[in-house]
Amino acid sequence: MNTTWLSPGLRLWRAVTAALDSARAPAALIARFYIAQVFFLAGLTKIRDWDTTLLLFTEEYKVPVLSPEVAAVMGTAGELVLPVLLLLGLAGRFAALGLGVVNAVAVISLSEIAPAALQQHITWGVLLAVLALYGMGRWSLDCGWLKPRVDRWMTATTLAHTSLH
Repeated sequence: MNTTWLSPGLRLWRAVTAALDSARAPAALIARFYIAQVFFLAGLTKIRDWDTTLLLFTEEYKVPVLSPEVAAVMGTAGELVLPVLLLLGLAGRFAALGLGVVNAVAVISLSEIAPAALQQHITWGVLLAVLALYGMGRWSLDCGWLKPRVDRWMTATTLAHTSLH
């Protein structure tokens, strides 16, 4: 069977795939920046007017299990610390999962949520899930700084363990 007519299409597909592959790191960075900005600004808003934040957690946000004060502190701390980790890509999957919890609790705790606001939360949740599943990309501290150190430590630990037996 003669398949030479497929060659131009396959070359084009290879070029498109290579372009998409090279876009992974900047796309992950853009997603991290966007999500970090959304949550960090929300945390700043809460900390700027703490009395209103406590009132909202008492009256409007019905966080299950936690007292309003504890929920306000945990939510605000999560919105201020986790976005920084996410943006830097340091413990990025942990940060993405943590912000996913903050995002889910925000949706669950609101008795009424506008459809547009719900759609935003869904978008943020999908982006956070993708980052948690696929990682922070090559342009992250996890990839460039943390992973080589963990790999060296794991190799040394494995070697030490095997030499003991």
